[in-house]
Amino acid sequence: MKTALLKLPFHFSEEKLLKDLEVCKKYEFTSHFNKNDYWGDWTSISLRSQTGEMNNIFALPQNNKKYKDTELLQKCTYFKEIIDSFECEKESIRLLNLKPGSVIKEHTDYNLGYEDGIFRIHIPITTNENVHFFINYEEVKMLPSECWYGNFNFTHSVRNDGKIDRIHLVMDCLRNDWSDILFAENGYNFEAEYQQSEYSRETKLQMIEQLKLMDTEISREMIQQLQKEL
Repeated sequence: MKTALLKLPFHFSEEKLLKDLEVCKKYEFTSHFNKNDYWGDWTSISLRSQTGEMNNIFALPQNNKKYKDTELLQKCTYFKEIIDSFECEKESIRLLNLKPGSVIKEHTDYNLGYEDGIFRIHIPITTNENVHFFINYEEVKMLPSECWYGNFNFTHSVRNDGKIDRIHLVMDCLRNDWSDILFAENGYNFEAEYQQSEYSRETKLQMIEQLKLMDTEISREMIQQLQKEL
């Protein structure tokens, strides 16, 4: 069932991706806020954020509130070209960097699957053969300049056992007719998407603890919703 992972038919310019990455490296990346979900060095910088600031790396559904482009996006012409080629609304857009020897532990995110009306896109910029990325306990090898959808409602984890950074351009996009056609043409199983199992009580409690660390208005609203479901 193609609901956890889907490779999309885009192949971007590795040279141009690396050129824009060099622009971003001139600015400070922010350590990921959720210290419980990783060890090592996992950092991010925003091209589009809730406040329009580069160091605001929160990525939560905004209930139709508009995200804002950051100053950095205006300096990254190829990233902007890629983003604009997706004919849908976008929320958070970031670079995520997992340094060598670092691990993102197994965890699940909340309402971050296509069935929830949102889809997260990963475009690798730098990676190596010793990066191990699992979604729903299936390992996926994402190569530079490829384009992948992942359903992060499923358990997922990443381990960088290599010697170079694993840096992805990560976009949170809102589902629409254009994306439905795109997913259908590439084998997405629409019949299976609503048959996903409910989160366990333990998973919901873990999500609540993750959301508490963010301490934003949106995260507090999500905590209230999850507490009602316990």
